[in-house]
Amino acid sequence: MTTNVGGIDRVLRIVAGLVLLALGAFGPLGWWGLVGLVPLGTALVGFCPLYPLLGINTCPAGKRAA
Repeated sequence: MTTNVGGIDRVLRIVAGLVLLALGAFGPLGWWGLVGLVPLGTALVGFCPLYPLLGINTCPAGKRAA
């Protein structure tokens, strides 16, 4: 599994994930806030399973997951 989520993409995913989780915990989203785990998880792992299907790679060339 190669890394396909780049730096800016990771930051945006972490922010979006935390916002969704916070809205779920303290706001109107309720249980739907758990959807925030998806962008948070893909940011922490560095791999988005949808990106290869769409031909997207925001990671700089040459970076590989260990």
